[in-house]
Amino acid sequence: MTTELYWLTLTALMTALFWMPYVLNRIVVSGLAGALAGTSPTNASQSSWANRAIRAHTNAIENLAIFAPVVLTAHALNISNGVTKAAVVVYFFARLVHYVVYSAAIPAARTLAFTAGWLAQIAIIASILRWV
Repeated sequence: MTTELYWLTLTALMTALFWMPYVLNRIVVSGLAGALAGTSPTNASQSSWANRAIRAHTNAIENLAIFAPVVLTAHALNISNGVTKAAVVVYFFARLVHYVVYSAAIPAARTLAFTAGWLAQIAIIASILRWV
C-alpha cells in the first residue's frame, strides 16, 4: 500500500468515527431512547459543542469527497512523490485539528486548519497536473 493510500484510508476511518462524540452527547442529554428516536441531527437540547461537532463532521465529509478522488487519481496515474506524501499527512492532521477546534469553538484555529487541509488538496492536484 502506498503512503497516499494508507493516509487516505486513515482519513476515511477518522471521518467515519467523527459521529461518536456527538452521539454519545445525545445519549447523555436525551437518554438512549431519545438518541434512538431519530431526532434531527442538530437539536437545541444537545450541547453546543456537540452541535458544532455535527457541523465539523459534515464539513469533513464534504472535503473527503474532494480529497479521496484526488488521491485515487494520483494513484491511478502512478504519481507519488515527496509533495503527495507530505500532503496526505498534512491533510489528515489538518482535518483532525479542524474537527477538534471547530467543536471547541476556536474560530481562528478552525480557519487555519481548514486552510492547511485545502492547501494539501491543492498540492496533490498540482502534482497530478505536473505543476510541481
